[in-house]
Amino acid sequence: MSLNKLLKNVSLALTLGVGTLLLPAGSAAAADRYSVVDPAQPSDTSGKVEVLEFFAYTCPHCKVMEPMVARWAKTLPDNVVVKPVPVAFNAGMADLQKLFYTLESMKRLDLHNKVFSTIHDERKRIFDKATITDWAAGQGLDRQAFENTFSSFGVDSKVRRANELTKAYNINGTPSLAVGGKYVTSPSMAGGYEATITEAQRLLDKVLAGN
Repeated sequence: MSLNKLLKNVSLALTLGVGTLLLPAGSAAAADRYSVVDPAQPSDTSGKVEVLEFFAYTCPHCKVMEPMVARWAKTLPDNVVVKPVPVAFNAGMADLQKLFYTLESMKRLDLHNKVFSTIHDERKRIFDKATITDWAAGQGLDRQAFENTFSSFGVDSKVRRANELTKAYNINGTPSLAVGGKYVTSPSMAGGYEATITEAQRLLDKVLAGN
């Protein structure tokens, strides 16, 4: 990545209030690789241990880490589910939360990574309902169906729940992984992207072992 592109990505993240700057790999002390959730949170998925992936489409670190989380998710046992949770640190990010849940409701999460690419690679500012709807129509989605879903009670309810989870887990930066309702880790705590996945797996093993 060129220096100019890196600086642009950091500037975007800081402007929108998202993203965590990474520490060099191996720099995090063992005690700092995760935080404990107090009180522990129940799973919203009956009979499953949840790993919550707190992310923001405007976060360049989330774009990098998303495929890593997706690959890791494929290795997990059937009693574990990975659930993305879009975060809004300010009101200007709320429509991007609704975008994720609209794609989910329309069964078009195949466009999830395309959103990251549009914002970070194509540098398109699809941050509000109008520009998001135009983008969705450009991806072949029915405009009216998208608008109806985007403004639906179901999507609004999911956004409210995402905000509740963000507060309950004390999420202050993205990407962050919450494991089993008990632990949270992130690149800034673990020391890098891959280190975050490694730490999340270690924490998941603790949860599955009853710790």
